[in-house]
Amino acid sequence: MTRRASGPTRRPTGPAPWVRTRLRATPYAALLTAALVLATAFLAAALPRALDRSADGALRELVARSGPTADALLATTTTPQRADSTAADARAADLDRVAGTFASHVRDPLRIAPAGEVYGSRSRSVRVLPGPSLPRPGNLPPVALLGYLNDLPSHAVLTAGRWPDTVHGARYEAALSEPVARLLGVHPGDRLDAGDATARPEDGRAELEVVGVFRPTDPAGSAFWSGVDCATAPCQEFREVDDTPLPYWQVRAMVGRGELDALPTWAQGSEDFFQIPLDRDAFRTDRLPAVRGAIGSLLSGPQFVALQQATARVDFRVTSPLPTLFADAEHRRAAIAPLTVLGPVGAAGVACTVLLLAAALATDRRAAELRLLRARGASPGGLLRRLLGESAATVLPAAVAGTALALLTLPTPRWGGAVLGGAAVGLVALLAFPVHALRTSAPAAGPAAADPGRADRRRLVLEGTALVAAAAAVVAVRRRGVAPPGGGVDLLLVAGPLLLALVGALLLARCHPPLIGWAARRAARRSGLVGFLGLARAARGGGARRRPTVLPLLALLLAVTTAGFGATVLSSVDTGRERAARQEVGADARVTGVDGAALPDGFADAAAHLPGARGGVPGWVDYLASVATGDGDLLPNVTVLVIDPGPYAELARRAGRGTFDPAVLAAGGPTDPVPALVSHGVAERLDTAPHDAHLSDGHVIGMRKAGEIDSLLTGGGEVVLLPAAQVRTRLHVADHPNLWFGTGDLRADPLRALLRRSGPDDGYEVRTAADVVDRLAGDPLQKAAARMFDASIGAAAGFAVLAVLLTLVRSGPERAAVLARLRTMGLRPRQGLALILAEALPHTLLAAAVGALVATVAALLLGPAVDLAAVIGATATGGSGGVRPAALPLLGQAALLAAVAAATVLAEAAISGRRQITTELRAGDER
Repeated sequence: MTRRASGPTRRPTGPAPWVRTRLRATPYAALLTAALVLATAFLAAALPRALDRSADGALRELVARSGPTADALLATTTTPQRADSTAADARAADLDRVAGTFASHVRDPLRIAPAGEVYGSRSRSVRVLPGPSLPRPGNLPPVALLGYLNDLPSHAVLTAGRWPDTVHGARYEAALSEPVARLLGVHPGDRLDAGDATARPEDGRAELEVVGVFRPTDPAGSAFWSGVDCATAPCQEFREVDDTPLPYWQVRAMVGRGELDALPTWAQGSEDFFQIPLDRDAFRTDRLPAVRGAIGSLLSGPQFVALQQATARVDFRVTSPLPTLFADAEHRRAAIAPLTVLGPVGAAGVACTVLLLAAALATDRRAAELRLLRARGASPGGLLRRLLGESAATVLPAAVAGTALALLTLPTPRWGGAVLGGAAVGLVALLAFPVHALRTSAPAAGPAAADPGRADRRRLVLEGTALVAAAAAVVAVRRRGVAPPGGGVDLLLVAGPLLLALVGALLLARCHPPLIGWAARRAARRSGLVGFLGLARAARGGGARRRPTVLPLLALLLAVTTAGFGATVLSSVDTGRERAARQEVGADARVTGVDGAALPDGFADAAAHLPGARGGVPGWVDYLASVATGDGDLLPNVTVLVIDPGPYAELARRAGRGTFDPAVLAAGGPTDPVPALVSHGVAERLDTAPHDAHLSDGHVIGMRKAGEIDSLLTGGGEVVLLPAAQVRTRLHVADHPNLWFGTGDLRADPLRALLRRSGPDDGYEVRTAADVVDRLAGDPLQKAAARMFDASIGAAAGFAVLAVLLTLVRSGPERAAVLARLRTMGLRPRQGLALILAEALPHTLLAAAVGALVATVAALLLGPAVDLAAVIGATATGGSGGVRPAALPLLGQAALLAAVAAATVLAEAAISGRRQITTELRAGDER
């Protein structure tokens, strides 16, 4: 008798958990999906934070580069007059009170910088120091002002004597900086005569007693010393005497706290000044309206009225350069913003395409499983919930981690845009696979199955919609520009290159099978079968039943278009800067003698042989000439340039400053009037008869008008161009050029070194286009836009390579099986590698070529409407402006991406070729 086991029988409690089972079945696919979502979410969240950081940093750098007091609130008020002479303490206390009151009215969103406020008092007019031993550069005596700075001993070190404190009648104690004391030749204990006393004549003549000499510990140009100019170093000023500017020295002596009450008696009163430096960390682009409002209230609003009442100073006035700087920064940021967004929009399009491609490939991999579940009765809603749970377990943690990583690595006070970008990536990645899988797993029944042409009509509608959207964006950009005035960034207009790339990808998806099929038919006529077989497989999508073809092409084409258009923009910016720099300088380099001083002998020949120089042309210029007009008058302030017309014509053409035919200046004999090219204003006052050009040194040259010239390389105004060969026979001063134009890669330092070999170089002005380009490119807003373009190109390239890799990995098993079968038929390993390349490379090369073509079309259609002046930093005349196609940047970006994609194909082919035949030829395998 058989004994039955006691106890309850263990049975399965239910079906296995869907999410855990699916993740365990394909762990590597889940990890790759999570890594893709994490990287994409990080980039999407990092973009707004990078834009915020660059915009805030550019704003603060702009303020920092605008001067020591550019970030300060500046206030002035007349020093109140006091009748008693013992009110020095009360005067100092009142000054402290006003400064404290002013500082207390600086409230959020403004913050006072840690350095604190600077305040003091200064005389408003000078007194002459008539001492005979003092320096007199223009036979004019030096003049002195007085000043007081609160907490001066904390910002300077006494090198001799003591700090001033009191005034004795008309004798003022003062401390001088070392450069001022050295110039005047005085030491502690010396007294300087300051003329008759103005406040109390009974005190006799006013004197300035030097009681101390100090050395500033803060830089001479710092904000602390900005309110008392000429205190840290003497200032050389000029005074018109008989229409001649004569130099003289102006200095400022610093007085003590006990002399504040006597400061107005120095000369015609004094004024108190207050400087409150603001914390630049509070200057943020998103808070600019609030900051501007707070500053405006202090300048002329309710806070200003409250300040006047609290300080009891009716003439209390507050000024600041910040409103002007903020308005300029806002205007330039609005102009640069569309160009800054162009690159990230393209990279975002590539990233979105890669996410959709990953979802489509995952659906293709699991198509049989999903169709089986639907055939066994799985409801669409239940299947969608399970797929959403599976996708959420992989996508949501990765999206949160990527967003958090961006928040941590790129700190900035604003986080809304970053969270929104990360959430958008997470939403797309979460829904892409479940929605696509549910749609493709539906049974082939109903109207769609009965009407095979319905899918084609739907595809035509989608393609037509994309074409209309692209055409509308192009027309809008051509009519309104990328950044309409006051309209901000229009995403439809900025997405113009993206829409053109989408249209190009759709057209390529329709055209590339016939094109590759034609190539396969041509290859079939050859003796080998590898090329034909690879191209035939490429023409029909690699042999897969349901493999997406538009998305890989779209990803590659978007990447090439984004990179090509971005490189074209950057190339146009560089070209525009070079053109603007040449127009500003007049050539690649220009050396001019100050006040008409002649250049050293042999300088032109030596400069033309400097490293990087391609040539040069010397000339002689007079900026203060006059031309006798046809009505008997003299046209003053005419620039006369004497130069060789042949090289100069080529120089003017290259610099974009107008062209002319040098042959018109070759006519005439040695006694005939010199032919001249004149500007339009001079031409209107002259007739065909000879006229005289009166030079500033008294010489006269007879000339006749031979034509007009648009502009000269020496600047604006009215000009006259004379040929050097004919002028030298009449005027020997032209044998000593005072001007030299150079071409080539020239810098100022080698030119100055060449001038120093012949003597001091301070008598010459040296300017180079390269230095101007560096100055224009140094603008923080422009650098931020260029960095964003470079980062966007790199991100787009990375996602394009990832799209190629995803496509290859998905088709790898099927291709490996095909190779294994062919190996059994005698296919050699090298032929297998050639087969893989023939199958995979045509798509990549076609996408790169079409992407370069689309980028060219985008530059041609959208380029003229893009204003690059804000990025260039200057406006170049004589050019079409905008984005202009350049072959080298376009081909370079396309070739680079094609090479990277081809290298990816080669690597994958090498890995596939090593797979064993026995592992690929399995019974029942349907790959």
